[in-house]
Amino acid sequence: MYVEVMIDKALRLLESGRVERLEGDSYNVIGNHGTYNVVARDGKVMCTCPGFQSRRRCSHSSAVTILRSRRRQRS
Repeated sequence: MYVEVMIDKALRLLESGRVERLEGDSYNVIGNHGTYNVVARDGKVMCTCPGFQSRRRCSHSSAVTILRSRRRQRS
């Protein structure tokens, strides 16, 4: 159940334009409780939010993973 909720939240973040690409593989994601930095490097995605720090996954990192996957599919 948790994964489904996380993916739904990630899709809402993308649809509402709350994922901003910075330089290189860095992104700002505006979540419900703050803005977090997400970095995708060497096949890993890391987020500065407390949820990621404790669970090693979150809707912010999922949103970036989905965005990057969509971009790869288009090219």
